[in-house]
Order: sequence, then structure tokens, then C-alpha cells
Amino acid sequence: MSEIAILGAGAWGTALAIQAARAGNDVVLCARGAADAIAASRNSPRLPGHRLPEQIRVTSDVSSLAGTVIAAVPTQSLRAALAGSQGIRELIICAKGMESGTLRLPLEIAAEVVPAAAAAVLTGPNFAHEIAAGQPAAAVVAGLDRTMRERVIARLATPAFRLYGSDDPVGAQLGGAAKNVIAIAAGAVTGAGLGENARAALITRGLAELARMTVALGGRAETVMGLSVLGDLLLTCTGPASRNFSLGVALGRGETLASILAARQSVIEGVATAPALLARARMGETPVEMPICEAVEALLAGRTTLQEAIATLLARPRRDE
Repeated sequence: MSEIAILGAGAWGTALAIQAARAGNDVVLCARGAADAIAASRNSPRLPGHRLPEQIRVTSDVSSLAGTVIAAVPTQSLRAALAGSQGIRELIICAKGMESGTLRLPLEIAAEVVPAAAAAVLTGPNFAHEIAAGQPAAAVVAGLDRTMRERVIARLATPAFRLYGSDDPVGAQLGGAAKNVIAIAAGAVTGAGLGENARAALITRGLAELARMTVALGGRAETVMGLSVLGDLLLTCTGPASRNFSLGVALGRGETLASILAARQSVIEGVATAPALLARARMGETPVEMPICEAVEALLAGRTTLQEAIATLLARPRRDE
């Protein structure tokens, strides 16, 4: 097989580099700053304990990216990371979120920055350390080009890493973005000791918000019940390794957002996505009702307390589900 370049040497980029090599590809892992150290140790500090196979070449030169590129950088960094990379022919984006200011989803950003590249998203309920270890997992390649979806699946899938195709990239991207916001809420409920009943109700109603937003933006309701939405939502709202869930837990225990973020190196996508998602939901003639996302955005902005947010949600008018 030909070479695949992975843009981003964080935990997810490193895990995907290992998976791509496991699937038989020659891989280039593009790491800004730490490339020499990673190349020498064959380990990424963001994913310790998972040695890079020898067929993975590590470089800091991202200026010559071409051919097939997997972008594993945060959504808020995606535009800058792709800028100047006009040689990309095929782009698989793994970012989950919505860009602040522009309110763009990842594929919308790519269409503006690298319009000549065929693009799709790789998304689903996946923790990086489990993918790197070769544990069983499934994910979705979502894009409008069926041939590209099949080609990406053929190049990255292995018996333990099962990939499905989807022709609903809007639904898949919204699932990846909104589940991080809902996970913050689920973590806050857990951190505050409000019980499993409350968390289950919140996840379920969060899924309903996600479905409304998906349909409003042109996605399909059935996508919401698949891996890219329901599957990812369940993992992110229940797995202790979820960065968004753990941030919510800390908020629920009374820690401030500033102190939580100061103590962490990894990007927590839900923090920037919450206000962007809410702003986009309010666009157009018929705003999308998203009370849980509203509560999370207000909590993160410091305009409400957790107790006030819960009281507001519980005081909503009664109606049929």
C-alpha cells in the first residue's frame, strides 16, 4: 500500500498511526515540536506505553503533506493545520467539534481550506489507548463519496478494528461534536453525586437534542442511533477515560473551570464547542431547542451554578416524550 500521513501526534493521532501500520500501510506521523524525541524513543508522551512500529516514520515537516492524510488535530486547530497543504488529495478528518467564531463543522472547514481534496470523517466510540492496544472496536467513515469510503475502510480496517461506511457526514459530525457537550453535563451530574437515574435521563434527553439538531442541519434521524452518535455518546458519557466527562465530574465536585484546564495538557473539545453549537442551533428561522447544551454553556461561562442549571432543567414544562 502507499503511504498515509497522520497529522497530529497526540493520543489519537498516535493510535491511528499504530492502527494504520497494523493494517499494512507505510505511515508518516507528523508531530510539531516533539518529532525528534518521539522518533528516538518510539513513544509519544501523549500515549505512553504504546511503542511505534518501525514502519512509522516521524517528522516535524508538515509543509509537504500530500496524498492521503489523516488529520488528528483538535477542531479549533484544524484550519491552521491544513493551511498551505494544497497537495492533499484525500483527507480523513478525526476532529470532533465545531469551530468557534465560524460555527463550521470539520468538513466545512476542509472545504474552505483544501477544496480540491476529497474528504470524509472517521468517527465513533473509540478511546485512543484501546485502539493502540489492538482491542476490539468499531468506527464510521462518513462521506458523500462511496468509492472513497470503501477505499479508506479497506486501508485502515483490521479484524479488531471494524469500520462501517455512512453517507451522512452531517449527522456523524454533529454526533462527534455534541456528545462532548452532553458528556460534560453527564460528568457534572456524576461529580455532584446526583445518581445513575439522573445521568441516564440526561444522556437520553441529550440524545433527543442531538437528533433535533441533526435533522435541522440536513442529517438523518437514523444516523443518531448508530456508532457515530449513540455509540460515541454512551462511551463519552460513561467512560472515565473521557476528557469531557472527567471535566464535568470535576465541575460537579466544585472545581473551577480555570483550575481544571490549567491542570491538563490535552484539549477538551466540549468547552469550545458548547457555545459554538448553541449559536448554530439558534441560527435560522426555526431555532433548535437544546436545553442541556444551554445549561452546559451557561455553566462553563460562569453565568449559572450547577444547582441552578439542574433546577432550570427540572422546571421545564411537562410534555409527552
